[in-house]
Amino acid sequence: MLLLIAIILVILWALGLFAFSLGGLVHIALVLAVILIIVWLLKKIVRI
Repeated sequence: MLLLIAIILVILWALGLFAFSLGGLVHIALVLAVILIIVWLLKKIVRI
Protein backbone atom coordinates (compact mmCIF):
# COMPACT_ATOMS: atom_id res chain seq x y z
CA MET A 1 0.00 0.00 0.00
CA LEU A 2 2.78 2.42 0.92
CA LEU A 3 4.63 1.59 -2.26
CA LEU A 4 1.55 2.39 -4.36
CA ILE A 5 1.12 5.76 -2.66
CA ALA A 6 4.82 6.52 -3.12
CA ILE A 7 4.70 5.63 -6.82
CA ILE A 8 1.66 7.86 -7.34
CA LEU A 9 3.39 10.75 -5.57
CA VAL A 10 6.55 10.32 -7.65
CA ILE A 11 4.49 10.35 -10.84
CA LEU A 12 2.68 13.50 -9.72
CA TRP A 13 6.03 15.09 -8.88
CA ALA A 14 7.43 14.21 -12.31
CA LEU A 15 4.36 15.72 -13.97
CA GLY A 16 4.77 18.81 -11.82
CA LEU A 17 8.25 19.40 -13.21
CA PHE A 18 6.59 20.25 -16.51
CA ALA A 19 3.67 22.19 -15.04
CA PHE A 20 4.96 24.85 -12.68
CA SER A 21 1.44 25.74 -11.52
CA LEU A 22 1.66 23.22 -8.69
CA GLY A 23 4.55 25.10 -7.12
CA GLY A 24 5.90 23.91 -3.78
CA LEU A 25 3.30 21.17 -3.40
CA VAL A 26 5.18 19.12 -5.96
CA HIS A 27 8.32 19.11 -3.85
CA ILE A 28 6.33 18.20 -0.75
CA ALA A 29 4.87 15.26 -2.68
CA LEU A 30 8.39 14.15 -3.64
CA VAL A 31 9.57 14.28 -0.04
CA LEU A 32 6.54 12.28 1.10
CA ALA A 33 7.12 9.72 -1.64
CA VAL A 34 10.76 9.27 -0.65
CA ILE A 35 9.81 8.91 3.01
CA LEU A 36 7.16 6.32 2.16
CA ILE A 37 9.61 4.34 0.03
CA ILE A 38 12.16 4.35 2.87
CA VAL A 39 9.53 3.19 5.37
CA TRP A 40 8.42 0.46 2.95
CA LEU A 41 11.99 -0.74 2.46
CA LEU A 42 12.65 -0.75 6.20
CA LYS A 43 9.53 -2.84 6.80
CA LYS A 44 10.70 -5.37 4.19
CA ILE A 45 14.19 -5.53 5.73
CA VAL A 46 12.84 -6.00 9.26
CA ARG A 47 10.63 -8.90 8.12
CA ILE A 48 13.61 -10.80 6.71
